[in-house]
Amino acid sequence: MAGLRPGERGGIVDVEGVLVGHDQRLDEHWATGVSVVAVPEGATAAVDVRGGGPGTRETDTLHPTHLVQQAHAIVLTGGSAYGLAAADGVMRRLAECGHGFQVGQRPEEVVPIVPAAVLFDLPMGDWGNRPDAEFGYRAAVSADRTDTREGNVGAGTGAVAGSLKGGIGTASAVLGDGTTVGALMAVNSAGEVVDPSTGLPWYPVPGLRAPDPAEVEGGLPAGGRRGRHGPTGRPLNTTIGVVAADRRLTKAECHRVAVAAHDGIARAVRPAHGMFDGDTVFALATGARDGLPEAGEPSWAPALDAICSAAAHVVAVAIGRAVLAAEPVGEVTSYTIRYPSARE
Repeated sequence: MAGLRPGERGGIVDVEGVLVGHDQRLDEHWATGVSVVAVPEGATAAVDVRGGGPGTRETDTLHPTHLVQQAHAIVLTGGSAYGLAAADGVMRRLAECGHGFQVGQRPEEVVPIVPAAVLFDLPMGDWGNRPDAEFGYRAAVSADRTDTREGNVGAGTGAVAGSLKGGIGTASAVLGDGTTVGALMAVNSAGEVVDPSTGLPWYPVPGLRAPDPAEVEGGLPAGGRRGRHGPTGRPLNTTIGVVAADRRLTKAECHRVAVAAHDGIARAVRPAHGMFDGDTVFALATGARDGLPEAGEPSWAPALDAICSAAAHVVAVAIGRAVLAAEPVGEVTSYTIRYPSARE
């Protein structure tokens, strides 16, 4: 995208104040995990839900008119609604470190604000094998400024994107004024991320070339969503993620960023936002850089629009990167297997 360049690490951890941690289990009986985007000192937060089948926790807290102004972590998890339990472990870890919304006189008297969203990966493992609070705790313990792993990691471990293996993807962009915007996406979409007529992602991802025509012809989806052990009878999906910026934003401004981030899903996944998707994007503003001009000033709307545009871009890139990095699990093939000649 013109005027944008990737950050130093090419991931959401390029946004000052953001930590990332993952925990997962992948073996013959398990394929699921948890990803945590932690902002221990707190960050202004918002959310926008566009899918028809979401599974979420603490999203009402993020409404612009409600009391709490900041979140301390966002949890992305597998396990469908069962996976929401992972947020308990993240809360426990944050509370041990004294991070949270102050509710008492003593430093330890805090309630961490930890919204969460889930994706449906139950067919990828044995029934009953889904993330719990211990997954969340371990992911929170591991969170740092350097984790840019992609593919079969964290919440993306059991993810499937259309007819290909999905996963975790991350991206960042630096605006002309120095603002950094990043995204971390767990891609488990009903729609395809790759155009079956070309073998390339719908939204351009650097480092690819058009694959061999024979691979394209042989890679056309056969129809029906596949799980680890064959076709699945219920197409429950979801693309969930977090965008973050290092500016100081209000909750209302953060909400506009979350809204715009869904444009990135629509650009990278076709179709998107269906009734069997729970597409949800959280937005964080860490406040490491100054805020925007006052609302109503001539430069306010263009400054906010620039961040929103960058948010859509990094979300779309992160979605493509998630699929490119994923490896096959069981009968779910991957981009690297279907289109081996596409790598430059």
